[in-house]
Amino acid sequence: MGTAGKRGLITAAVTVVCAITVLAAPGTAFASPTPPAAPTPAPAPSGTPVPPPVPPNKDLEAVREKLESLYHDAAVATDAYNAAEEKAQKQSTQLVQLAKKIVEGQRRLDALKDRAGAAARQQYRSGGLPPEAHLMLSDDPGQFLDGAGRVLQGQRATKAMLDEMTRTQQDLKQYASDAAAHWRELEANRKDKEAARKKVQKQIAEAEKLESRLEKQEKERLAELERQAAQKAQTAWLDTGVLKDIQGKASEQGAKAVSYATAQMGKPYEWGAEGPLTFDCSGLTSQAWAHAGRPIPRTSQEQWRQLRHVDVKDMRPGDLVIYFDDASHVGMYIGDGTIVHAPRPGRTVTVTGAGSMPILGVVRPDA
Repeated sequence: MGTAGKRGLITAAVTVVCAITVLAAPGTAFASPTPPAAPTPAPAPSGTPVPPPVPPNKDLEAVREKLESLYHDAAVATDAYNAAEEKAQKQSTQLVQLAKKIVEGQRRLDALKDRAGAAARQQYRSGGLPPEAHLMLSDDPGQFLDGAGRVLQGQRATKAMLDEMTRTQQDLKQYASDAAAHWRELEANRKDKEAARKKVQKQIAEAEKLESRLEKQEKERLAELERQAAQKAQTAWLDTGVLKDIQGKASEQGAKAVSYATAQMGKPYEWGAEGPLTFDCSGLTSQAWAHAGRPIPRTSQEQWRQLRHVDVKDMRPGDLVIYFDDASHVGMYIGDGTIVHAPRPGRTVTVTGAGSMPILGVVRPDA
């Protein structure tokens, strides 16, 4: 390989290393209170402005459904963001490894070239004659036989060295090609992550704007409607008799995962977060199982796709309950028909009914 080729490989390795340093769900808390009757407003004194009336439930129900839709879309985008982030981290690690291989391969190639140069200089000092010529000029039979052995050994060593140089050059070429491919993938995932981030922020901002328009009484009524919707779904789920069939006990790892997840109660939801101060839904479940000694996929969709499926009636504490047709939300079953989960922006890690949202299925990390 010429000087230009050598310089190009070193530049590629440095470029890879430098580039890597640069890049480097809906749900609500479960409760079952009886909705309070709307208070009768006291007559306002003469001249006092009368506050606007609280919209009827049917109007707030439309608001609740709209918020649910916005936060659901935000959860889907959050999963996409987390998936792109996970892939980017993996590709960054692979790029670093390839960069190290490129640097090490170049060092090995330089050493081989130095050995080849030393052999050439030795031949020059011997008058420019190859070993075979010196051998033919010898009159001593013993020296001839001894020299013949050394010549043969030298030829084999030279061939081995040239073969190793060829392999090293081929390896460097492959490393550079692989690094370029990983770089392109990393760039694509970076763009996917940025697009998902913008979508999450847009959906959350729209939801927060919608909620900000509500008066205090409206917000309280809306919260009550959310609790009622969760209670209605949970009651319908329990009425199927499913709870009497759920008798599973937590495994040792499952108990550790439950202990970790429930210890996070009260911490805020934050999309893309894996703790220790904030969590999103799959950040909570993946971290809980990581602390239990069983790493699992980062996103709820990959948890649904990769982990073993079990029947709802067979679930046990520590199992993950996946929600909605698109697997956009996840909670951890903790027993007695309940889950612990990180619901959505504006909420904290809490316990709710396992049937308070549409269940897609159940998966078991420690199957």
